[in-house]
Amino acid sequence: MKKKLIAGNWKMNGNLAANEQLLKAVLAGVGQPACRVAVSVPSAYLAQCQSLLAGSVVELAAQDVSAYESGAYTGEISALMLRDFGVRYAIVGHSERRQYHGESDEAVALKAQRALGCGITPIVCVGETLVEREAGQTVEVVKRQLAAVIRANGHCVSEIVVAYEPVWAIGTGKTATPEQAQDVHAVLRAQLKAASPNADRIALLYGGSMNAANAASLLSQPDIDGGLIGGAALKAVDFLTIIAAA
Repeated sequence: MKKKLIAGNWKMNGNLAANEQLLKAVLAGVGQPACRVAVSVPSAYLAQCQSLLAGSVVELAAQDVSAYESGAYTGEISALMLRDFGVRYAIVGHSERRQYHGESDEAVALKAQRALGCGITPIVCVGETLVEREAGQTVEVVKRQLAAVIRANGHCVSEIVVAYEPVWAIGTGKTATPEQAQDVHAVLRAQLKAASPNADRIALLYGGSMNAANAASLLSQPDIDGGLIGGAALKAVDFLTIIAAA
């Protein structure tokens, strides 16, 4: 049976002391989980977190990856560089990257391709804004975003992870109901099955304010294979509760 994946996204939070305290608390309580666990940390802390997580069940993830392999791209971090730090996953196309940095569907697809080329699993984020949801465009938007990744990565698409993150439910305190989330996950699952004979191996994560209180009900849905966790990943007790629910 496919293992669920719980991936914490620290976003632009943390410092050396706080990171150590948080990871030591997570490692002390995680035991031998029935799911896969990862933390996505700011790039400045990859070396520190690689050291703290060495030999543990918690894997390291990056929050972004460059669409370029190398060269004169100041401030960018390539997939090869991430691999040097033992990075297992890389988030691509997070709604905050799309919104604040103008990332297009095509740019996200290329980033996923770069990650795959270096043995890193991209966590491809898709999701609609509140305006798009209220206009009845949810399915159209998420299918368009995912289609770009499918086109760019062909048969390798079975190696990705997909995270549905309704933009209106990120950092707002709002959460899609389990049924709303399941409906979109089912659409994505069908789209992936049409694109790849190995689509059943692809984990679909929910990424819209999953927390300790709602994790169990969301994770019980048939097409929700885990969570991309924001604020709750910064609190060891909450993160461990979500891991236990998975």
